[in-house]
Formats: sequence, structure tokens, C-alpha cells
Amino acid sequence: MKFPFQLFLKKTIKITHSIKVVIPIGFPNQARQVGFLLPLIFFAFSIVNGHAQQTSHVSITVSNLEKSAAFFKNILSFSDAGTCTISNKDTQLLFGIKDPKLKAKGIKLKLGDEYIELVQFISTVPGKPIPVDSKSNDVWFQHIAIVVSNMDSAYSILKRAKVTHVSTFPQTLPDYIAAAAGIKAFYFRDPDGHNLELIYFPPGKGNPKWQGHPNLFLGIDHTAFAVLETEKSLPFYTTLGFTVAGHSENYGTEQEHLNQVFGARLWITGLRGIGGFGVEFLEYIAPPGGRPYAKEIKVTDLVYWHTAIRVNDLEKIFSQLQKLKYQIVSKGIVSVNIGNDVTEKMLLMRDADGHFVLLFE
Repeated sequence: MKFPFQLFLKKTIKITHSIKVVIPIGFPNQARQVGFLLPLIFFAFSIVNGHAQQTSHVSITVSNLEKSAAFFKNILSFSDAGTCTISNKDTQLLFGIKDPKLKAKGIKLKLGDEYIELVQFISTVPGKPIPVDSKSNDVWFQHIAIVVSNMDSAYSILKRAKVTHVSTFPQTLPDYIAAAAGIKAFYFRDPDGHNLELIYFPPGKGNPKWQGHPNLFLGIDHTAFAVLETEKSLPFYTTLGFTVAGHSENYGTEQEHLNQVFGARLWITGLRGIGGFGVEFLEYIAPPGGRPYAKEIKVTDLVYWHTAIRVNDLEKIFSQLQKLKYQIVSKGIVSVNIGNDVTEKMLLMRDADGHFVLLFE
């Protein structure tokens, strides 16, 4: 079964399941009742302004599609959800690459309600590998958080598969980090060196949908990436209609063991759209000085990820982002032929920190 390249979700948005507002546990019931109405108010506001959107999936460039797909399916329980196709001409326009020999093959994978895309590119100029000394505070850092119902059982599977560790072992975040207390996490790498995270939410933390499942691997809670300054990173996403869902300041021995950055102290900001998984900013208060995301990075390089976001009124959003002077990678809005004489409008941009974002309508 064929699916369009970069465009996967066609289902109706389920407002009651997809939208949430983070209300601290200590809030009184009256505040919680008001909080329950906020998502519907935001949804209506977003539709009027043409910014209703949802995160659809992340796309990751890989060196060997079959090997990477096997890793996600056999170890992490992802399942096949179709292949991806795109013409050479559309590929060049969408990704801003002049290469008549550029070819791409991809696969869509599903876990729970969420999707990822793995893509292997064939080009006259081979893509660059991920720098071997990459750290979590380097601005090109990005990962997805894969939710598990039991961290010990999931970690045992990863150990038997001999995955490359980033964390020394799974960490339980301490009580003094109120927003994240009791959450368990573990960083590791896929065959190409992309960072991935296992995350476990105890009762009362995270999206309620992660509780009470019989499966071990449940879905994707968020994608997170390093930013230099949160306040400078926000306008790109608020222009798209994302809202801040919460903050956490993480530090201590557990955080150091989690991401292998000595003295790590992070200001974490969670963002949510009207649907799909969340987006997180990771601003390193300490140590400062993470390396910037290079301007010359291309879709063929293995460090490349993009976050795909469905929007309404792409033309209007494109105009607004142009005025804010964000980098445009595509040759403008590209009408991509996805087969059967159907086209979709797509636009690839880079946010304030250089992370790639694919907008589509």
C-alpha cells in the first residue's frame, strides 16, 4: 500500500483526546474545571486565525533503510504503515537540493497512535555521518520520547539487543524536580547514532492515555530538541498556533547520568498543538556553549531530522514566517504529487535554532 512521502495522517482530529492543558496537581477543582474549557477555546481561536495544526510525525534520514526499519520494528515494536514515494523533481524543490540523481525511498512506521518516517537518500554527494562527539547540548540534538509501561522490562530488551547507551542506565527523576518527579527515562542510539529516549510516566504524570495499557511500548509522547534561548525559539512555534503547556528545570546526578553532560542544568519547555505528540525545548543553563546547528546541513546528512506539522492556510503562515525572516529551505511552497493525480502543498523551513520543520496542508 502506497502512502504520500512526508504526509501520513488523514484522520479527523479527536479534540477530546488530542488537546490537553497542563494544570498543576495542586490546583483547586474550580481551576481544573476552567482548564478543561481552555482547549476548546483555543481550538476555536486557532480555526478563526487559520492556524489550527497538529504534529504529524518526525522524519529521520538513515543510511540503510532496511536495517533501520528492522531496528525500530524488532526492538521497539513499531509496525509497518506503508511506503513513501516522491518524484525527483519534487524532491529537489522541497529540500532545496540541485541534484538530478537525487533519489529517496522511505517507510512509515507506527507505534500506538503516532508515526515516524525513515528515509534513505541516494545522491551524487553522500550524506555526512553524525559527529561522533555529539552531545545533548549541541543545538542539532533532537530525539523522540518512546513511552513504555514498564521501564525495567523495556530496558532488558534493549540490553539484550546490545543497543548503544547514552545514559549509563535508566534514571528516575528525583522528588525535588516537582514537574518530573518519578518519571523514568533512558537515552540510547539507533544504528546511525540518532538519539532516542525511553520514558515511563507514573500515575498522575504525563498524558492519561499512557496509563493502564497492556503493551510494553506504547507510542511517542514528544520530540525534543536543544535550543539556545527559549524566548527566541518560541515565536516560530507560536506563529503556528502552539501554546506552552508547562516548564521544568532539571538538574542533579540523575540528569547527568541521563544525557552524559557533566553539570547539566536544563530549562525544559513543553509545547502542544491541537493534536499529535508534543514538542519540547531543551535549553541548557549549564554547561553553556553547545555547538550551533550548521547552516549547510542537508536532508541527505544523517544528523537531519524534520518535524512535520499539519497547518491550515499554509500561504498565510508562509507570509508571516517570511516577515519574521526564518530560513526557507524549499523553493517556496511546493505542490507535491503524492500519486493518483493528488497534490499536497508543502514547505520546508528552519526554526530560530536551525531545526527543520515541514509544514503541509
